[in-house]
Amino acid sequence: MSLAPVRPVVLGDRFARELPEMAVPWRAEEVPDPRLLVLDEELAAELGLDTSWLRSADGVRFLVGAAVPDGAAPVAQAYAGHQFGGFSPRLGDGRALLLGELTDRAGRLRDLHLKGSGRTPFARGGDGLAALGPMLREHLVSSAVHALGIPTARSLAVVATGRAVRREEPLPGAVLARVASSHLRVGSFQYARATGDLDLLRRLAEHATGRHHPQAASAENPHLALFRAVSRAQARLVARWMLVGFVHGVMNTDNTTISGETIDYGPCAFLDAYDPATVYSSIDHGGRYAYGNQPAVAQWNLARLAEALLPLLHEDEEQAVALAQDALGDYRDEYQSAWSAGVAAKLGLPGAAGEVVRPLAEELLALLQADRVDLTSSFRALATAARGDAGPLHRHFLDAAALDDWLGRWRALGPDADAMDRVNPVYVPRNHLVEEALAAATDGDLAPFEQLLDVVRAPFAERPGLERYAAPAPPDFGAYRTFCGT
Repeated sequence: MSLAPVRPVVLGDRFARELPEMAVPWRAEEVPDPRLLVLDEELAAELGLDTSWLRSADGVRFLVGAAVPDGAAPVAQAYAGHQFGGFSPRLGDGRALLLGELTDRAGRLRDLHLKGSGRTPFARGGDGLAALGPMLREHLVSSAVHALGIPTARSLAVVATGRAVRREEPLPGAVLARVASSHLRVGSFQYARATGDLDLLRRLAEHATGRHHPQAASAENPHLALFRAVSRAQARLVARWMLVGFVHGVMNTDNTTISGETIDYGPCAFLDAYDPATVYSSIDHGGRYAYGNQPAVAQWNLARLAEALLPLLHEDEEQAVALAQDALGDYRDEYQSAWSAGVAAKLGLPGAAGEVVRPLAEELLALLQADRVDLTSSFRALATAARGDAGPLHRHFLDAAALDDWLGRWRALGPDADAMDRVNPVYVPRNHLVEEALAAATDGDLAPFEQLLDVVRAPFAERPGLERYAAPAPPDFGAYRTFCGT
């Protein structure tokens, strides 16, 4: 590692200073031939970074961790986690580094974090590298999720390394530079609790409170207030995933953030045909993280956070458990409220009573499931039906009589078609188009990827000439499987 030339990039080390027991100083591996493939210039501007410098040779070396500013202290973060239900007390950044924290133009602290930067002490036999395809997938899908208004970690850049990565076959390697409010996870608290160091657990809770939920600090029981705040943030996040058909794919506790941001775009995908049992991840053999299971899994993960926090909630364990169980009710209530408000907006009925909207929405979803109807296309076509033309919607359904009955009752409530167009996307990263773009990029052609990225960054405005990007997968696309990339 070398020091970057004089450049106004300041990276803080608050996490490493305040929680040294959870930070292993480390260096990124040298990259033989770094080449910038994609840069989010809008995000760079938010961070106060000069895009022309980031595109320079020195800037690209900065983006792969080969050159860091004076005073920066890159670390691999320690955390634990339940992975598919099984607890691992020591996971951590096996192929990643926290370069440091940036203060953006709005005064917010943001992590700058690398993926694919080489083996660390947490690598557990892995090579610490990343293939180009999965890193481009994270850039693409996180950009789409951000454009949909969902809290998320974001990709600043993807840099090709010039090094082959061995998976089933040799693949071009890449490093992704990721930005998040932080990389604190439920697994971070599980790690601290597993050490038996109550002081570390308390300092971690104070660090998380100050960074993400400062209002909790003034509560009568600050640690309980922190847990309630995290529960509400996760409830709102998962509700928004469900409303657009996003399937995270690997909702382990180490991928559940304290901030309430989406993180770790491994085997992720968007629904085509609506089916709560949908699983895309090749490693989710039992369907634990199926689309319809996501709300319950998030609550289960939060229960694990509560377990980690018990010594801080009350000195008496029974009372601590009672407090935690009561607080988990916040998640259920917040999720129902967020989902009900969101689906009311999607149906053009903002402000309608939940007892009216929920049964109506659930009935529509049952119709979608029965006829295997595309989620995104059908909700977008609803606005056209609200304007009087149900033809485009009818083309998606087999049971015309059941649909017409539902439409009559819905139209009687006076749905606002223009409001629906503002929340129901035309474009999401369609799975067949994602695979097409990633395959071309792996072969050296970035044009399909760049076109798809441009489309999903403006998801709500229909544009002429982009009809294929709004169309469901063709019948011959077949069963879809995604892979985590490690």
